[in-house]
Amino acid sequence: MLTYAQLKRNRRRFLALTGLTPKEFELLLPVFQRAYERHAQSGQTSRQRKRGGGRKGSLNRPEQKLLFALVYLKTYPLQELLGEIFDLSQSRANRWIHQLLPALQQALKDVGVRPERNPRQFARRERRTGEPLDLIIDGTERRRQRPKSPEKQALFYSGRKKTHSEKMS
Repeated sequence: MLTYAQLKRNRRRFLALTGLTPKEFELLLPVFQRAYERHAQSGQTSRQRKRGGGRKGSLNRPEQKLLFALVYLKTYPLQELLGEIFDLSQSRANRWIHQLLPALQQALKDVGVRPERNPRQFARRERRTGEPLDLIIDGTERRRQRPKSPEKQALFYSGRKKTHSEKMS
């Protein structure tokens, strides 16, 4: 079973599986814990047992929950494989995914590092922070016939593809 205690000793492996360094993980953990508690309380139905009662699962600590969510988002393994890694059944892995991802999204939003999908919202936020607007749109390059004039050749030459092309976005 993959545990946070084992993984945090190997920085390279930690980064490969989660996309975060152990230090970044430690900074995100308390925010995630608060977001998870809020999320768990908001969707609570009537309980059969008191909170904390019953059998202890493999994701019983907040760092295990965050590790589970980050490994899922970074690698997108099949739920069967994710269950094997964290000693869960496939159905339990599915339930945890649906339970933890909203809390993680909220935690990332609280920290201010959640990616912005709406360009207008991105521009507004950038203006508020006072940072320069850098918006990068990556497009594909389509080959075109080599122009005759040297000025146009220089304009359409792509050093990356070593050919003459137009950027399409």
